[in-house]
Amino acid sequence: MHVPDGFIDAPTSAVTGVVAAGALAVSLRGARRELGEERAAPLAGLVAAFIFAVQMLNFPVAAGTSGHLLGGALAAILVGPYTAVLCVSVVLLMQGVLFADGGLTALGVNITDMAITTTVVSYAVFRGLLALLPRTRRSVTAASFVAALVSVPAAAVVFTLIYAIGGTTNVSLGKVATAMIGVHVLIGIGEAVITALTVGAVVAVRPDLVYGARGLRQRLQLRVNGELVDAPAPAPVAARASRRTLWITGLVTSLVLAGFVSFYASANPDGLEKVAHDQGIDQKAERHASADSPLADYGVKDVSDARLSGGLAGVIGVGVTVVAGSAAFWAVRRRRSVPAEA
Repeated sequence: MHVPDGFIDAPTSAVTGVVAAGALAVSLRGARRELGEERAAPLAGLVAAFIFAVQMLNFPVAAGTSGHLLGGALAAILVGPYTAVLCVSVVLLMQGVLFADGGLTALGVNITDMAITTTVVSYAVFRGLLALLPRTRRSVTAASFVAALVSVPAAAVVFTLIYAIGGTTNVSLGKVATAMIGVHVLIGIGEAVITALTVGAVVAVRPDLVYGARGLRQRLQLRVNGELVDAPAPAPVAARASRRTLWITGLVTSLVLAGFVSFYASANPDGLEKVAHDQGIDQKAERHASADSPLADYGVKDVSDARLSGGLAGVIGVGVTVVAGSAAFWAVRRRRSVPAEA
């Protein structure tokens, strides 16, 4: 759902840029609380790198269309909603500047749609479901599935609204809405599966590191002489993996996905590309400002072997994203105010 330059007119792009900037400012303040622990910043950087890697894995959907992870739900559940907006925004910035994926003048549109919308919608659904379900690890996984599933068509709806306000082509809004929402419901299933599997895997080994799983276990209460009293707290369960092991495993997984598995991803156009071509939204698409980047289109310039070129580009992308993300989140954490630390 990376919107290229030229799909949305300049005034609307500028307004979404202001919206995105405001949301990022709010997220920076909120992320200072979420990044309270010393090693939370590297984990958030890893989440950004993992999202970058998995976004390279387009999976087939239907009628010659593919989809890929958006990542807002996954990041919100793992590291918190404010940090999630920053995570996905870092990914979008790296993709736009280095890989010519998603327009630079459309960066505000993409952040509003792919970072803000998916995070806000998914985390609201996730929290709502946890309030109704038993507070168990299975509930976290199930809620993450539904939250991710809902977030993708929600992003499609927001794109349709933005297009209705500032679209540069005269295409029936009803056709755009029907096509966008229809295909992204299918893509949402893939998003839900990836999100639930990832959240479930991390919860199984380190539930204490999953933001959305905090406070899962409610204190058991016993009735004594007609009154409810808290039972003694059970001994904490030992973590099945150290934080460093989890980080290294996540980084290696991201590198393998981006550097090797991505070669086997679907070559079909993604949901927005397919709809844009079929409905004529792309009539005024503009050449990307970074089209001459050495890494444009997820390949390394002057490397003739397609597999090697794509693999190197993926590895570089993961490396740059994890370094940039970790550095940014470390800086955010360092700027926490004294009241926030207290």
